[in-house]
Amino acid sequence: MRLEDIRFCPSCATPLVSREKFGQPRPVCPACGWVYFDDPKVAAAALIFQNGKVLLVRRVNEPHRGQWTLPAGFINGGEDPARAAIRECLEETGLEVRITALLDIYARREHPRGADFVIFYQAEIEGGALQPADDADAAEWFAPESLPPLAFEATRYILDKFK
Repeated sequence: MRLEDIRFCPSCATPLVSREKFGQPRPVCPACGWVYFDDPKVAAAALIFQNGKVLLVRRVNEPHRGQWTLPAGFINGGEDPARAAIRECLEETGLEVRITALLDIYARREHPRGADFVIFYQAEIEGGALQPADDADAAEWFAPESLPPLAFEATRYILDKFK
């Protein structure tokens, strides 16, 4: 949500004002003192290599519809990030995976609806059948030297680091 969209206090419905709080201007309720904090969005991704190839999915949604990325998605409130990577992989590829390592954290929002942090996990396939679904219309294996157009800088970053 954009800061300018925060206009009314969720506690008492009073119009908010901008005040310097905790080191920056924030929407504040002049009646009850409620302060809006823009919490970061966090995503989890699974990096899976098999026979020297990496598994990627093709996006069906904007931004970057038709481009490729790792199986990934937002972490739900209260959800373990590794479980989120496992869930997203199953939803997008039909594959059941096991997390084998925490690889890295990418900290940069690439677009207004994107994640502020992407947590990358290495994963291995345990079962299932490769079948794109959810917000992916294709799931394929690619050699690191023959990658398709990639949707996100975060995907490029982790692939460059772990080729």
